[in-house]
Amino acid sequence: MWNSALELIPSPGAWVLYFFCAMLIGVSKTGIQNVGTFTIPMFALLFGAKFSTGIVLILLCMADLLAVIYYRKQFVWSEIRSMLPYSLIGLVIGLFVGDLIDDQTFKFIMGACIFVSVLLMIWGTNKSKQNPEGKDFTDNWWYSPSFGLLVGFSTMIGNAAGPALTIFLLTRKLKKVTLVATGAWFIMILNFSKIPLQLLVWKNLTWEGLILNILAIPFILLGGYIGIKLVKIIPEREFKIVILALVIISSLMLMFG
Repeated sequence: MWNSALELIPSPGAWVLYFFCAMLIGVSKTGIQNVGTFTIPMFALLFGAKFSTGIVLILLCMADLLAVIYYRKQFVWSEIRSMLPYSLIGLVIGLFVGDLIDDQTFKFIMGACIFVSVLLMIWGTNKSKQNPEGKDFTDNWWYSPSFGLLVGFSTMIGNAAGPALTIFLLTRKLKKVTLVATGAWFIMILNFSKIPLQLLVWKNLTWEGLILNILAIPFILLGGYIGIKLVKIIPEREFKIVILALVIISSLMLMFG
């Protein structure tokens, strides 16, 4: 089993790439959200698109546990509750749609949706400034359900829920630590919900993949430590600018990568 696991990564350069991606996942969970999105094409290159989602899922779950242990008191449950039922529906939709559309078409559609979300956020922010006493556009009945479905669907298909979730949390005007903590708890719930689905339906969780995940734990911990430090160092305004820029970049990567 060990030999089979080690054969999944064929060269020293591929091992460096794998451990680097594991570190980025740690950074994204405890600090700079959406950095982990850059690992999606790298993992697909290493293992193939669908098989890579199984390997990445366990890595994400490990990093999720690290993040929620550290941020166990700073999350906002009401934000999770408003999206969670719709995200679970999105998971189920993604489970059955996953085999019906090709990866490139899905990535383009998802990237376009996220990019539109960015434009919507900018429009809503400007509208709120022009009419500060008016109703916040994020309070519309369709807002949380729409993002919930998108987050659930995108995390099931490609472990790529980060950009959409970040846009939602940014529009909810959360402070940086609360934003990171709430995102970590929300994604952890979804990722652990995906384990039985991918195990029983997609059948892309393997013992060999789990061995690779265990070998990556030190690099996840290193990335988690770096992420925690970055949150403390980067000022509030600059932090939100950085993660918004990463949302835009990652959405373009999904559309044209």
